[in-house]
Amino acid sequence: MTYLLIKSLHLLFVIAWMATVFYLPRILVNLSESAGEPAVQARLQLMGRRLYKFGHNMFGIAFVFGLALWQGWRVFPQSLPNVSAGMHWIDAKLTLVALLLAYFIWAGRLLKRSMKGVALPSSKAMRWFNELPVLLLLGVLWLVIAKPF
Repeated sequence: MTYLLIKSLHLLFVIAWMATVFYLPRILVNLSESAGEPAVQARLQLMGRRLYKFGHNMFGIAFVFGLALWQGWRVFPQSLPNVSAGMHWIDAKLTLVALLLAYFIWAGRLLKRSMKGVALPSSKAMRWFNELPVLLLLGVLWLVIAKPF
């Protein structure tokens, strides 16, 4: 029961974090397209700043529950199973999650540069940038479901 509760909470906070990973780059696309409209840019920057902070909080909580799932069996061997013993899919998954985190931080830095008045890349480049996390998340989901190695 404890395992399923922790897993459910981990998934809840991962979903909340992924919502920010998908939406923050969309705000950057809109910022790129609204050059010359200071009121629109100020509103988008405010939204982006709040979303980025929310995303960091969601990632932190998801990380704590994920760590409990990954290594919690060492602390609570009666309640939590060792879900990754002898398996290396978890290593690949964690690598992709680290890339998603780097992407999220990169998006946050682009937002901060925008707030300092530095021009963002073109909206077309930002739209391509917006698509990267979908591919990374697809890899994470496949690894978690298929556990291929």
